[in-house]
Amino acid sequence: MTQTHPRIIRDFIDRFLAATGRQDLTHDAVTVDSFGDSPQMADDLLALVLAGTKTATCSSVWAMEHAKSPPIEPGALWVICDGAGMPRCIIRTDRIEQVAYEDVTAAFARTEGEHEPLDLPDDEVLEKWRAGHWAYYIRELGEMGRTPTTEMPVLCEHFTVIYAEAPSN
Repeated sequence: MTQTHPRIIRDFIDRFLAATGRQDLTHDAVTVDSFGDSPQMADDLLALVLAGTKTATCSSVWAMEHAKSPPIEPGALWVICDGAGMPRCIIRTDRIEQVAYEDVTAAFARTEGEHEPLDLPDDEVLEKWRAGHWAYYIRELGEMGRTPTTEMPVLCEHFTVIYAEAPSN
């Protein structure tokens, strides 16, 4: 699928390509996205990514199917934007596992880095992960007329930041 990116995104990708010497990529090989479902959530989660605290994310397979999103594969590249839609970093998908929501582990939840303090015991990390993600899935799936279940499939994705820029003021 060919993507048409706004000039600011194309320029960001061009800087990434120049900095990394990647001659094997084109603009449409990089997907543009942000984390969460609001500008504030996008900014908050991006801050965790840029700090190195968040190295994973979890997506609803049902939502991806509804959006007719192509499958996510290891090696996929993503421009991650802040809440204002400005590109801030590029991540590479390293590993993916599809599991039932109820089978997400505390170890995975910890890699999402969305809990405070960061040294919480595993059971509390998982409890906070489930509460936050359940609320998110209620909003996301509700827009499609679906209701989350503990058996619903989710995609657990591990990633690495491979390029980042400070915001330009």
